[in-house]
Amino acid sequence: MVKVDSFILRSIEKIKEQVSGPAIIALSGGVDSSVCAVLAHRAIGELLFPIYIDTGFMRKGETQRIKDTFSDMNLQVIDAKERFLKALKGIEDPELKRKAVGEMFIRVFEEEARLLKAEFLIQGTIYPDRIESEGGIKSHHNVGGLPSVMDFRSIVEPLEDLYKDEVREVARALDLPCEISERMPFPGPGLSVRIVGEVTQEKIEAVREANAIVEEELLERFHPWQTFAAILGKGTGVKDGQRVHGWIVAIRAVSSRDGMTAESMELPWDVLKRIESRITGEVPSVARVVYDLSSKPPATIEFE
Repeated sequence: MVKVDSFILRSIEKIKEQVSGPAIIALSGGVDSSVCAVLAHRAIGELLFPIYIDTGFMRKGETQRIKDTFSDMNLQVIDAKERFLKALKGIEDPELKRKAVGEMFIRVFEEEARLLKAEFLIQGTIYPDRIESEGGIKSHHNVGGLPSVMDFRSIVEPLEDLYKDEVREVARALDLPCEISERMPFPGPGLSVRIVGEVTQEKIEAVREANAIVEEELLERFHPWQTFAAILGKGTGVKDGQRVHGWIVAIRAVSSRDGMTAESMELPWDVLKRIESRITGEVPSVARVVYDLSSKPPATIEFE
């Protein structure tokens, strides 16, 4: 387990050594990038420019939450929704999807860095990202999903040797609010990897609403390590006495310590039925809801 106080001091000094001018940091609002942002801000102050890219694949209300939380820094909010959706057009393979998202992130960061005359990119890569990418399990957008040629002098990754639970310890020591330090993991490619197959605007809107319902029903009461909704495909259903061919939504809720392994949670039947009722009732394009019982392994936590 990491010695938190010494890690913080060491990381700040290391960032000072690695970064000799203006730097941008990839900020998502999750615990990893938030911890990185605080460490980097302590190291280089006003030379740090947090960049939040609105990919269009974010959770409900996410962009406004980021603006409110990081308003005291040089926060840049970039609307790139159309670009990301276009980059994924026609792509069904999850690995190609992750790589396309990773490349688009870097290209947008490069554009913003040129405007800010920043040569350094700081990002919140953690150890499990590296293990899964290098081990061929799946390419995380910030590791295996990165393009081979990038217009940065260097990429700085202060958390690259930490697990998620260790990052949370650092967040608490930095006095980050609980809504950040205890925040549930969210994939860098966002809702795009909670859609099996090609990403479309219709699917994004449906899975965003379903995901919000799942979080509302499960987070405060059951405290899962991670929970979400995903679209698996289409199935036949009946609504208002009429046949519909709507989306099949899967609910996922797992317990874990560090994300390397995970167990599906045993949820009360009445809770699952309420979630099913809300999703099929509040999201018109959804025909049916299923619950994923798989643990990790053999499954991964996310579907793609």
